[in-house]
Amino acid sequence: MEGKCAKTSLILCKRLSSQGLGYEPVVLMKFDKEGNTSYFEKKKTELYQELDLQARDLRFQHQMSITSRNNRIIMRMEFLKVVITPEFLLILDYRNLNLEHWLFNELAAQLAGGGQLVTYSLPFEFRAIEAILQYWISKLQGRLNTLQPQILETLEALVDPKVLSVDRSKLHVLLQNGKSLSELETDLKVFKETILEILDEEELIEELCLTKWTDPQVFEESASGIDHAEEMELLLENYYRQAEDLANEARELRVLIDDSESVIFMNLDSHRNDPRLFWLVTGIMFLGSGLIWRRLLSFLGRHLEPPLPPHVPAILKKTQPAASRMEIKSDLKAETLGLSRSTLPNN
Repeated sequence: MEGKCAKTSLILCKRLSSQGLGYEPVVLMKFDKEGNTSYFEKKKTELYQELDLQARDLRFQHQMSITSRNNRIIMRMEFLKVVITPEFLLILDYRNLNLEHWLFNELAAQLAGGGQLVTYSLPFEFRAIEAILQYWISKLQGRLNTLQPQILETLEALVDPKVLSVDRSKLHVLLQNGKSLSELETDLKVFKETILEILDEEELIEELCLTKWTDPQVFEESASGIDHAEEMELLLENYYRQAEDLANEARELRVLIDDSESVIFMNLDSHRNDPRLFWLVTGIMFLGSGLIWRRLLSFLGRHLEPPLPPHVPAILKKTQPAASRMEIKSDLKAETLGLSRSTLPNN
């Protein structure tokens, strides 16, 4: 029983190891200096040995990177994985990437010295690097060319003051285009940063000049006036400027979208306030204000009237004449007494 379990575990270990990183087959497409192509599969361990690389060199941990290892240039442009040597170029896992047109119709001719590459007179690695950078810039340019007219058309329809209502479908299209524009801006930023990291380090630029370290004749040409490091720097700066121009165009579209949002909201507010509805609401407000003012005046009128005289009881009213009569009698008595006193001395 124990032997059977040990045998089962051994088979399982072999299966797991055979499915490991080093035993997975890699589908490769190879281009030589003349543009000839070949296709084959290899285990990663065999590929590491043939290229004199280690496993960590081909992990492609970053979405975009350009590095040099043991006189090999390793490039990754998202899904595009490339290894460049002084003699050939390898495309890794090229299947299901929709690269057939570029691989068969453009890349082979460019590597053979044709096409529109400016580095056709320089060593092979220059043409290979420029071909990869040119392909990636063209993809970024194509994405911008697709988004730009769609965004402008959608904004023109949304900010039109003659439109009485906003089409929600156009708002949805603008939202999707804005998201695609953000992704494009991110890809352009990463592309520029990747190239800028190399331009900031002179040693990295020197490492990309593979033929300079393997062919003695190249040293003689460099001594006679051809500086391959300078040529590599100019090549990278050229594509950095192209990416910067695309980033500026994308930034202008972003500013246009942000500025148009306020106009869109103003149009929405104006369309909500219809002219008839505005006057109806205004009339109701005036009528309500008048009623409230009238009620207020009546309330204040009741509370601001002069007070009535105090109520006099009936008893006081009846006794008042008698009291007045008594006062009159007393006055008459006083007068008669005064007269009688005044007449006595005279007599």
